[in-house]
Amino acid sequence: MFNREKDKERLDTKRLPMMPIRDVVIFPHQMTPFIVGRESSVRALEEALATEKKILLATQHDASVDDPKPNQVHQVGTIANIVQSVKLPDGNIRVLVEGVERARVVKVDVEEGFFRATVRVTAVKVTPSPQLEAAVQRVTQLFEQYVKGSQNLNYDTMINAVRGDDPAKLADTVAGNLQLSIEEKQELLELFDPLDQLTRLGDLLEFELEKINVDRNIQSRVKRQMERAQKEFYLNEKMKAIQKELGRGEKNELDELKKKIETSGMPKDIQEKVLQELKRLEMMPPMSAESTVSRNYIDWLVAVPWKVRSREIRDMAKAEKILEEDHYGLEKIKERILEFLAVRRLVKNPKGSILCFVGPPGTGKTSLGMSIARATGRKFVRLSLGGVRDEAEIRGHRRTYIGALPGQIVQMMRKASTINPVFMLDEVDKMSMDFRGDPSAALMEVLDPELNHSFVDHYLDVEYNLSKVMFICTANVLHTIPQPLQDRMEVLRLSGYTDKEKLEIGKRFLVKKQRKATGLTEKNLTFSDEALPRIIEYYTREAGVRNLEREIANICRKMARRVVKEGKGLSLTVTPDNVKDFLGVIKFRDTGKEKKSEVGLAQGLAWTEVGGQLLGSEATLMEGKGKLILTGKLGDVMQESAQAAMSYVRSRASSFGLPPDFYRRIDVHVHVPEGAIPKDGPSAGITLATAIVSALTKIPVRSDVAMTGEITLRGKVLPIGGVKEKMLAAHRTGIRTVVLPKDNEKDLAEIPEYIQESIALKFVETMDEVLQITLEKPLEPLPAQLGQGAGAVRPDYEGEQDRVTN
Repeated sequence: MFNREKDKERLDTKRLPMMPIRDVVIFPHQMTPFIVGRESSVRALEEALATEKKILLATQHDASVDDPKPNQVHQVGTIANIVQSVKLPDGNIRVLVEGVERARVVKVDVEEGFFRATVRVTAVKVTPSPQLEAAVQRVTQLFEQYVKGSQNLNYDTMINAVRGDDPAKLADTVAGNLQLSIEEKQELLELFDPLDQLTRLGDLLEFELEKINVDRNIQSRVKRQMERAQKEFYLNEKMKAIQKELGRGEKNELDELKKKIETSGMPKDIQEKVLQELKRLEMMPPMSAESTVSRNYIDWLVAVPWKVRSREIRDMAKAEKILEEDHYGLEKIKERILEFLAVRRLVKNPKGSILCFVGPPGTGKTSLGMSIARATGRKFVRLSLGGVRDEAEIRGHRRTYIGALPGQIVQMMRKASTINPVFMLDEVDKMSMDFRGDPSAALMEVLDPELNHSFVDHYLDVEYNLSKVMFICTANVLHTIPQPLQDRMEVLRLSGYTDKEKLEIGKRFLVKKQRKATGLTEKNLTFSDEALPRIIEYYTREAGVRNLEREIANICRKMARRVVKEGKGLSLTVTPDNVKDFLGVIKFRDTGKEKKSEVGLAQGLAWTEVGGQLLGSEATLMEGKGKLILTGKLGDVMQESAQAAMSYVRSRASSFGLPPDFYRRIDVHVHVPEGAIPKDGPSAGITLATAIVSALTKIPVRSDVAMTGEITLRGKVLPIGGVKEKMLAAHRTGIRTVVLPKDNEKDLAEIPEYIQESIALKFVETMDEVLQITLEKPLEPLPAQLGQGAGAVRPDYEGEQDRVTN
């Protein structure tokens, strides 16, 4: 506890002239000069000079008010002695005052154009106490630190001013010399108790010291950075001087750059632009940021190829041999490449080709591009466009941006270092767009033979010739590629491989590749003629050969482990009997052979991004009110196909042996597994109709028959796409009969003959033909009199329908 005793307050009341002041607070024990110019202030000053030379100085609330009222002035001010007053030529008066004591305004009167205030002076006598001594010591120490850190206060003067035994004088002196706001100073003035003043001053001093330390740290950091920059500048200048003495100055470096520009082979107008940029570079300080930007720009223009080209292989026999070595099958692609080489032999400067390989994953699209480069003797570069959504990835950024670079097209051309590489744009169907632009739109200029001779990258900002480049795009699907971009490419489709083709690819390429990758020799591991077909049939289900390669690699790794353990002399042949020992239980069963014919289950054929697939469709009946329930994550088009199929069945009810009002007491539920996979398209129409008819008539659908085709309300079967992929899927799953629309008979040219021989193809035009082939027994129509019973269709319905449609 501390001892603080107050003497009895002595209350003195005085009447003094009052002068409102702005932008300053006068403290007791403080000498302060200021200018007096307002008429009311001048009269108050003259009245004070004429009497006791004492005046009350009180701060205004708002400094912008020129003629304040009594209520616009603070109620606590300082009584001051007028030490000196000097009248200036402009009519103003310079005054020097010394604060004496605080006073509180009791009443203000207006007399002869100035304020006269009645004030009450409160004298407080404070006896020494431990708390007061601690506050004095704290403020003294903090103020010394503040004076040391401040650039506006004289250290010796301030320290002498605060040394003394009077706590009140210490508080007023410190408060008057702190860089505080008017509000904070007025708050201190209104504290009459020295202990309260010192406590508040200690808090304010700590805050001000913290600000000084932050400023000092910032200045120190800035100074160090400036010193570092000066040091680097000095060392760079010294290095330049040394290099100049050795004959390896910057001039020589710029001369070499100029020589590269002149020998690069760039067009004359571009060369002039680059030389002009080089002159600008010579005029720039080497350490400037602009110099780095300019130098990078010139380096890029010199680095991209302008005239260097690969010497092409025009020997068609050699090219054909290379293509056959690298890939099995793909006759249409190989034929197109040989046509390209033939044109190159007949035409001196033909335009570049833009091809697009479309097919399921694992069918060799990317490796085919590498093979084409090898067959033509060109450099090969590959750019993956999967996930690219920024137009600047294609065209580059403008040089105004920090860290700007050319687009990937120019970067890959620099990597190729020739003007005629094979340039593969991989996964072109997986580009997307956002607020930064549409990269597919930027590609249209790149892939247009009429425009790409003057392709402009935003960074290079000059025309660059891409017409000699052989562009090859790859995609899994076409529908995600914008139509204008498709129009600029020659699309070549790579369908999935047949089992026979997979077998040949496995024998010729995959087994050798994986034996080499795992360090095995042909003596260590061989595959029998029956082993690979078993792996293909029971361990893979794909359009390509990636999973086949993985399974072969799995066998090779297990064999490599045994060779390390048992010795390099170990030899083993993989046969159908021991495949299971390496790969475990079979992953896929022979779906075609083990299925039984069931009611309401029809086998359809679907096209997917990874090839064809067998797709079962189920239909079942339940009591209800004629609702058609569709499940299996079906798209809008497929749902409409199911509704069209149901409408067809209802319109032909009597032909199927059904009463005309059969649907009124039942609900039909159609489900297409697998339920988590989205499905869409019209080609399941006849499959859904067959399943519904089977469920209604209780006649099973043949399990060895698969079908595909679009259905109309009249029961016509319309053509569909993806015939080759669907036929491959049917052959892969053991289907023996396939029902196709009659108009798709032309597509058989793309299907290998051995597949056509192993599958009975049935071409149909109407749904009646489909039902005759797919149902195990024929339909029995209702007798004519039953067809005209309750709820039957009106007798003239068919004729009316004919009139409407015809």
